[in-house]
Amino acid sequence: MTADARIEQAQLLYERAVFGGDTDALATAELGLDAVEADTALARGRLEHARFLETRVENAHELALFERAAELYGRIGDVRGEGEARFWAGAFHQVVRDDNERALPAFLRARDLATRAGDRLTLSYVLRHLGFAEHMAGRPDSAGEHFEESTRLRRDLGFLPGVAANLITLAEFAAEQDRRDDAAALLKEADELAESTESHGVLRWVAAARERLDLP
Repeated sequence: MTADARIEQAQLLYERAVFGGDTDALATAELGLDAVEADTALARGRLEHARFLETRVENAHELALFERAAELYGRIGDVRGEGEARFWAGAFHQVVRDDNERALPAFLRARDLATRAGDRLTLSYVLRHLGFAEHMAGRPDSAGEHFEESTRLRRDLGFLPGVAANLITLAEFAAEQDRRDDAAALLKEADELAESTESHGVLRWVAAARERLDLP
C-alpha cells in the first residue's frame, strides 16, 4: 500500500471511529501511519548518509532516523523493513564513526532479518560491510568470502553499479596480496560496468583506486 493510500485509509478509519463508534479502527490506522513514518525515516536517513559521503560531516540525526525506522518496522512486524533499517544503523556506526564494535550487532541482526525476508539486496549490503569489518579485524580470507557472496547476489539481481563497487574492493584486496594482474582485471570490469550503467560516482572510485594502486 502506498503512503497516500495509508493516509487516506487513516482518514476513513478516523471517520469510522468517530461517527461509527468503531474505536478498534484507530489501532489499524495507527499501524498504517507507523509504516508511512518508518518509510519516511529510512528514506531521510539514506539521504543523510549520501550527504555524509559527499561532505564527510557527521549529522547525528542520521542514526536517529534509522533507529526510529527500525523501531517502527519492528512494531508493525515488517521484517524486511526492519532488516534494512538495522543495516543502515550499522553502516552509520561503521562508515560515519569508524566503530565496527557498535556496527557488528546491527549487521548481524540485519543479516538474520534480511535472510528471513528473502531480501537479497539488503543482504548484499550487509555482506559487503561485514567484509569490511572482517578485513579491518585482520581476517582477509573471510573478508574476501563476504565480498564474493555479496557480488554474486548483486549479479543475480542485476545490480550492476553495486557489482562494480564490490569489484573495486576486491581489486584492492588482490593488490594487497600482490596479485596485480587480478587487481587490474577487476578494475577493468568495474570500469566497464560503471560506464555501461552511467554510474559516474563509481567511475570516480575506479579512477581513484587505479591511482592509489598504481594500476593501468
